[in-house]
Amino acid sequence: MVSLLLSAASHPSLVFSGVELPKLQPLGASRTVLRFPPTAASAATPTVKGSLGLRTQLHRRPNLSSVKVQEFNVYEIDEEDRGSPAYLRLMFNKVNSLGDIVSFTNKLYSGDMQTRLGITNGICFVISHDDKTNGDRFEAVFSFYFGDYGQVSVQGPYLTYESSYLAVTGGSGIFKGVTGKVKVEPLALSPAKRFYTFWLKGIADLPAPLRCTALPPFSTVEPSPAAVACQPGSALQNFTD
Repeated sequence: MVSLLLSAASHPSLVFSGVELPKLQPLGASRTVLRFPPTAASAATPTVKGSLGLRTQLHRRPNLSSVKVQEFNVYEIDEEDRGSPAYLRLMFNKVNSLGDIVSFTNKLYSGDMQTRLGITNGICFVISHDDKTNGDRFEAVFSFYFGDYGQVSVQGPYLTYESSYLAVTGGSGIFKGVTGKVKVEPLALSPAKRFYTFWLKGIADLPAPLRCTALPPFSTVEPSPAAVACQPGSALQNFTD
């Protein structure tokens, strides 16, 4: 509803385009309120009446609980055939130290270890070394490549001695517009083996090769020989190698 504040003494009534509007109703000693019938838009939106007859619209927030979240798992394995990882030690210490940089690229397999998906590519910046576990904390920026399906980018903390969560920052192909998070579980350090759990929002239903039932995350799990050999039916179409 629209409300206009007018002087009762100077404007007893108003005429617009030859149509006389409703008479003014007194409001206090010297003010009146001219009330118009509600429009469809204002009737559909709740309002709160403030001082002097003014009304403020309340805008409804979207129902975030209705947003679909899709979960899937992948394994990342360093098969020691890609020259990865590569270290740039800026501090020249015996252990990894703040400022050191590590770049890496590893092979990517489905959660059931039956399909070669592609690769990971990324870079990590050393934040600190943990003497108790002899492990490291990194700030990581990297991507997962899934052949014709596209690519997912993530950023956040990676710890070699415990699980951590990274933000999903975007993607391409079927992952265009994606948001969410990913949990990384380090299973082995040298050679590296990691297990990832994705929770994704904002995309269509994932294809079957990504929705498989994952094997439990143990350091001893290995991909099938057919997936390692990238045989037809055991590798994604046009996977990145």
